[in-house]
Amino acid sequence: MMASFYQKYLERYLKPAQLITLKMLVWLLQSQKQVRIERLAATLPLPILENSRRRHIQRFLALSKLSVLALWFPIIKEVISRQIKPGSQLIIALDRTQWKENNVLMVSAIHQKRAFPLFWMLLDKKGACNFTEQKQVLRPVIRLLSKYKLVIIGDREFPSIELAQWLHRQDLGFVLRQKCTTTFRSYRQKFQPLSTIPIQPGIHLFYEHISLTQKKGFNRFNLAVSWKRRYKSKQESEPWYLLTNLPDLKSAIRVYSQRYGIEAMFKDCKTGGYNLEDSQASPERLINLILLIALAMTSAWLPGKKTKLQGQEKYVCRLTETGRTRRRHSNFWIGLYGQNWLIALGLPASWGKM
Repeated sequence: MMASFYQKYLERYLKPAQLITLKMLVWLLQSQKQVRIERLAATLPLPILENSRRRHIQRFLALSKLSVLALWFPIIKEVISRQIKPGSQLIIALDRTQWKENNVLMVSAIHQKRAFPLFWMLLDKKGACNFTEQKQVLRPVIRLLSKYKLVIIGDREFPSIELAQWLHRQDLGFVLRQKCTTTFRSYRQKFQPLSTIPIQPGIHLFYEHISLTQKKGFNRFNLAVSWKRRYKSKQESEPWYLLTNLPDLKSAIRVYSQRYGIEAMFKDCKTGGYNLEDSQASPERLINLILLIALAMTSAWLPGKKTKLQGQEKYVCRLTETGRTRRRHSNFWIGLYGQNWLIALGLPASWGKM
């Protein structure tokens, strides 16, 4: 079930019949955990032929009204405002993922170790994006969340000094992981690769006002170098080299460590939730399928968080497990499967009438 406040935003742009279809599709995503149009058509609760149901879904996903800016932005803005006080720091992740032949560039907000999709676009090429495309997906998000202190983070695919310079001019914080082959220079020193910095697991270093790459005309920024200590037989294969305009080592490491929330989000979109990698939709429909997934994802996360705050998650999942120190299920998982459990509670009554 979608949150009640979604309704007022959706009603502004969708006709009543379109809104009903959207609600049905979000509900099917929650119950079927599958985005393949054939699977959705097989269970779409409309009294028409299966082939007609499939065409109905295809036509709906091709609607120009399914706009991320018009439909999703007002909703996610209110979701964020209910969770994070305006004026607070908000971490924004820039990332790219590949779903079969579809190359998706996505901007997400990270809160409580979970990322929520904000804006996305399909790249009409394979491989990494360029600076122009990065600005294209970031600009709408920066305008949308102007009341927050944004810090943009990106992994080694986004080492661009141009991006760092542009974000700094926007008065935005950033932490961008660099490749070990990137060259840097401290004050009055020679350029050398980042890999030459002497570091080992458990060591953290911070360099102020370094020059990155030998290109001229760029500001000096800070560099945090961190290599996590071995933990539970797990050891990071290499250190983090983090270009940042944040003022200290602790802030840079704390912010960048939140990036793993986007891995959890992609898992929710794929095998851990909606199996988006099974989609065979056209690029146009895929963009709108991601919009439906964004609606479904937040519709699961919000009640899941409420269930945990009320101490009722024991009705949905195991709270403890021998030998396990991390929590077994996220707020998203609790909300997703908790709603299905509530629906199933009504089935025994109907079975008695069969």
